Amino acid sequence: MFPSSSRRCVLAAVIAAVAAVAVVVPAATGASGFTVTGVASGRCLDVVGNSTAAKTRVNIYDCNGQANQAWTFTAAGELRVYDGAMCLDVAHASTTSPADAQIYTCNGGANQKWRINADGTITGGQSGLCLDVTGAATANSTLVGMYTCTGGGNQKWRTTLGDTQPPSVPGDPRVSDLVCDAVTFAWNASTDNVGVAFYDVYHDGQLMKSVSGSTLSTSLTVVGGVTWGLYVNARDAAGNVSQASTTVPITPPQCQPDDQAPTAPTNLTGAASGTTVTLDWAAATDNIGVRAYDVYRGGVKVGAVTGTATAPPATTFVDSGLAANTSYEYSVVARDAQANVSPPSATTTVTTGAACGDSVCAVTQIAADTDIPWGLVTLPDGTILYTRRDAHDIVHLNPATGAKTSVGTVPGVDNTDGEGGLLGLAVSPGFAADHWLYLMHTSPSDNRIVRIKLADGQLDTASEQVLLSGLLRNKFHNGGRLRFGPDGKLYATTGDAQNGDNAQNKASLNGKVLRLNPDGSVPADNPFGTYVWSYGHRNPQGLAFDSQGRLWEQEFGNSVMDETNLITKGGNYGWPACEGTSGTCSTAGFIAPKRTYSTAEGSCSGIAIVRDVLYVACERGTRMYREVISGSDLTDVQAYFNGTYGRLRTVEPAPDGGLWLTTTNNGDKDSIPDNSNEKIFHVTLGGASVARTAAPVRSR
Repeated sequence: MFPSSSRRCVLAAVIAAVAAVAVVVPAATGASGFTVTGVASGRCLDVVGNSTAAKTRVNIYDCNGQANQAWTFTAAGELRVYDGAMCLDVAHASTTSPADAQIYTCNGGANQKWRINADGTITGGQSGLCLDVTGAATANSTLVGMYTCTGGGNQKWRTTLGDTQPPSVPGDPRVSDLVCDAVTFAWNASTDNVGVAFYDVYHDGQLMKSVSGSTLSTSLTVVGGVTWGLYVNARDAAGNVSQASTTVPITPPQCQPDDQAPTAPTNLTGAASGTTVTLDWAAATDNIGVRAYDVYRGGVKVGAVTGTATAPPATTFVDSGLAANTSYEYSVVARDAQANVSPPSATTTVTTGAACGDSVCAVTQIAADTDIPWGLVTLPDGTILYTRRDAHDIVHLNPATGAKTSVGTVPGVDNTDGEGGLLGLAVSPGFAADHWLYLMHTSPSDNRIVRIKLADGQLDTASEQVLLSGLLRNKFHNGGRLRFGPDGKLYATTGDAQNGDNAQNKASLNGKVLRLNPDGSVPADNPFGTYVWSYGHRNPQGLAFDSQGRLWEQEFGNSVMDETNLITKGGNYGWPACEGTSGTCSTAGFIAPKRTYSTAEGSCSGIAIVRDVLYVACERGTRMYREVISGSDLTDVQAYFNGTYGRLRTVEPAPDGGLWLTTTNNGDKDSIPDNSNEKIFHVTLGGASVARTAAPVRSR
């Protein structure tokens, strides 16, 4: 068993609702047999202390893949453990409630016969009593016994029974009865070798609800005027999840027709600090509500401040990276949810100072691309390589001249009609001598990590080595970031493949931060003897190391909170029971995030650390956060480029002390190659060298 450590308290309502009906941990590797997992606790049926002695009690404990949690179900109805050496046994052959459950030498007795029932209960063949977690507790080491069946979650179990085959893809997803706040979503049944237990309905990677395996349509709550992509996965009782159905886009009508524009914002003022301008204004009014403000500089839109249906947008905006000693004219307009636009505010003119006095000094576009730049690295000569997610090739970019050349297509990459494809990229620490590039990508059957040599400016595809395969894939939640650490090891993020139970199962490599030797072998000092470095993650995509060699991670939440984590060896970060820090959580051992973000202001992917300042690139939040690392905390948080460049995907350190920054605005969720219009920027930071070897392609 593994001891518990620090605590994180969180509970997202939608996740709790799903976890309550479907906590499943797939069969462990390294010990023959299957796991028996408590629905209420998410913990495994476990022989206390790893003891093989007769009359040892059983309890629940964190699933860890050891032999004392590996059960087999025999044709005689026995539940055997320790490779069949001992049987689950009702002490003293008792048939009265309560009674102790223990292990004992297998003897064929009626008190060693069990029934695994369709409703999730496990009942004694002799007594008819239910296998029960004492007191309905969920904590590690809670004893398990026999009790009168009550239908409680502490008497519900999930068993893998050796089933590793996922259901087929649900067919023909379709919608009907679309109105402003609801839609009916339907699909054709999946098939499974054992049976479909649940269907999980998503929009754009966010779980909306789960329904039973006999349900083929459901009513969903939607938001008027907001475009979503709906799809469904099938899940069996063993926790195997199908690939997702095709996506059905919907845009519900507004619930209240509105053709009245907001009033113009008033009292616009601006103040300069070096080359940064801060604007403030008085709120506009609207008959229904102001949803956003668009900020114009010299008549050109340079940013936006957005709100939600329940929270109005802020009335301030920071414009950074401007030229010194230059006057800029600003105006602001208001928008409502139906795109009615107000007249512009009165203009205000602000003159910047003589030099950069802020953290961000200049932004320079160095390239554009018709596909989505995902992984990005700097080569030893200062030039750039980046992956194109949907087109599957790697581009070499000279940031001084803007010259681009494709160095080749990575073989075996497959899209997912979502966010899979050619993802992370890392350069070997010994690249000058070995020429290895490390890549993470989706294949037709899995996600995998490979390495390929870059020889004479081209990929040598004949040199490809598959270092790690078999990572589960799905439409969304594929993770994909790669980063070499100061220890010379390769770190990788993996998503939960749209099955949160993977994240808590240490025998699974999904929902994890992984750690590999450069040759793909498992480092001897990894905490669990596998590639797993930390677990309990949903869809992590950002990795960066600070000056102390500590690993920071950025992670997508479901619908409540995104999070930035400081990763510790063997740490459990709580998903799916916990999302961010919302609510309370009694589970010991969960590690709290260092910062959380609402999904509307976050949905952040890449992170970079420069001089112990963390930079976070956000998609839905359309901004870059700057956060100072102080001890183990993130302080002095500032937001830049709020709506200026749209959705931001990747941020990486540049060799001059600045940043590379990429957008992900078009075609982000459809896997169609070359249907984007993305930008790659250089961001000059305060205090960083601004020397450039040649003129930029275009400057702000």
